[in-house]
This record gives sequence, C-alpha cells and structure tokens, in this order.
Amino acid sequence: MEILTLKILLPSVIAFAIGVMITPIVTHYLYAFKVWKKQGGKTDMLGKTAEEFNRLKGDDEVKTPRMGGIVIWGSVIITVSLLFILTLVNDIEFFAEVFFLTRSQTWIPFAVFVIGALIGFMNDFYDVQHGGRGVPLRVRLVLISLISGFIGWWFYAKLGVTTVGNPFGEPIFLGILLIPFFILLTNAVYASGVIDGIDGLSGGVFATVFAAYAGVAILYSQYDLAAFCIMLVGAILAFLWFNIPPARFWMTETGTMPLTLTLAVILLMTDQLVGGYGIALFVIIGFVLAATVTSNVLQIGFRKLAGRKLFRIAPLHHHFEAIGWPSYKVTMRYWVISMICAVLGVIIATLLGTT
Repeated sequence: MEILTLKILLPSVIAFAIGVMITPIVTHYLYAFKVWKKQGGKTDMLGKTAEEFNRLKGDDEVKTPRMGGIVIWGSVIITVSLLFILTLVNDIEFFAEVFFLTRSQTWIPFAVFVIGALIGFMNDFYDVQHGGRGVPLRVRLVLISLISGFIGWWFYAKLGVTTVGNPFGEPIFLGILLIPFFILLTNAVYASGVIDGIDGLSGGVFATVFAAYAGVAILYSQYDLAAFCIMLVGAILAFLWFNIPPARFWMTETGTMPLTLTLAVILLMTDQLVGGYGIALFVIIGFVLAATVTSNVLQIGFRKLAGRKLFRIAPLHHHFEAIGWPSYKVTMRYWVISMICAVLGVIIATLLGTT
C-alpha cells in the first residue's frame, strides 16, 4: 500500500517541483523573445470583428506572453525521463515500482500528450511569428482527427472495445463506429481548450478534472493511469502558481492541446476497456468544459437562426465578464463549480462501480 501511494503521488510532487524550477527560465525566454501577439484583437467564430472580446481582452494580448503551457509539458516530460533514467542506472527496486509508464495503461496517453504538445507549440510559434495567424484551424482539426482515428481504431481492432458505458442500462454497442465516435469526442474535448481565456481559469479547471479522473482510475484499479493523471495535476498546479492574476503568461495551445487530447484518451481508457463509465462521467466531472463548448455552439446556432447573439460574447466565461463580473470572480466561481462536479463525479463512479 505504501509503494502504491508513493507511485501515485510522487510523480506529481516531482512534476510540481520541476515546473516551479523551470518557470523562471521559461519566463525569461518568453519575455526576451516577446512571445505575445504584436497586434491585439481577433475575429469571432463567424469571421466578424469580435468587438466585445477586443474591448475586454484586446490590450492584454500585446502584453502577456503566450506558450506558458511549456511549463506543463516540460515538467511532465522531465519527470517521466527522470524516473525512467533512475530505473536504468541503478538496481534499487523502489524506482522500478513507482515508474508508471506502462504499455497497458499509460503509453498511449503519454504519446498523445507529447504529440499534442508539439502541435500546440507549432501553432503558438506561428501565431506569434506571423501576426496572430497560427496553424489554420482546419489543419489542426485534420491532425486531431487522424490521431484520434488511429487511437479509436487501436481500441476497436487491437483491444476489442466495441461499446461505451451507459449508466442507465446495458453498454451502448458501437462496433466499428467507435472510431468516428472517438474522433468526434476528441474534437469536442479539444474545443473546450477555449476556456483558457482568463488568468487562472484553465489551470484550476483542468487540474480539478484530471484529479477526478485519477480517482476514477483508482476505482478501476488503473493505478498507473491514476499516477499519470496526478502527475499532470502537479504540472498544471506549477503553471497555475504563476498564472494566478496577474498572470505571468498564458497557457494557449501549447498547453491546452496536449491536455485536451490526453483527456479524451483518458475518457476512453476509463470506459468499457475496464467496464467503466469514463465518457458518461465527463458530463459531470467536465461540466465546466462541456458548458464552455456548448455555449459556443449555441452562440453560433442562435446567431444563424435568429440573426442575433444569445450571449454578449462566447464562450460563456467571457459573457460573465461582459455583463460586469470581475475576471477573478468568474475564475473563482468556475473553480468552485468544477470542484463540486469533480467530487460528485467520483462519488457517482463509486456508486456505479458497486451496483
């Protein structure tokens, strides 16, 4: 039990410590190379000038560095590498027992995390270098669909997963349709990355969601996956330490891309692969993320059908800012809701696991 506890918690402590230590270096280079937009403002989802957003955030875009997500994936990669090296260079059994990177549970999410970090970094690099024009969205969606399509195929063809969990009855049979289903799921989760719009908001929400799925993984005896999730929490908290208002930098695609793609994989891994309900639980555990995506969809649909906007600005957290809520109040209330949903989700997962 002691080794299992250390296996789950130690990587998180290491990732947090490394994240805090590398942040001054990352910060130095972000400011030295002026890694922020050279011109503030953006267009909305229909290609028109986003007047409300530009009023709220336009000036900040030319003052706050992007690519803060480097702290997250940098600390994760260093932590995994350090633990791996320690298992190779000595014969101490402890390091082998706490190393959590295994073929059965964590190879796929870790590989997706690294790939997502590379794509996100590339997008932010071009975004800064080419006047706010990063990798086109359609290109990013194609890349995401290819990655998720391969993973969906792997789970279907190699691991024999053909259903998704249904808390209200028998598992829902998808068969080969699991592949397009997972492509859609991954793109939807990726879309929730737009929650990175207020200082401290995305870090607190993502940390809570991954912590909850660590709890779900423990319920399904996926201890390596739980350790991986908690390590991500440690890395995110290191980022959040410096992203609390006033933010030293923003996460942007460099951070949201690997986190959202990895989260989608974790949803699938905690579902029918182990007889669980990881995907269905996201409606509760990831309620804040789901609401963020839904607000964008509703905004576009309402504007096309009714000819006017449903919200002052989408996604929803910016709407609250637009109606007068201070940004810190939006952030703190989102944190509270996210924590409540996380606890509720783990409780429901526990009850479902005992029925």
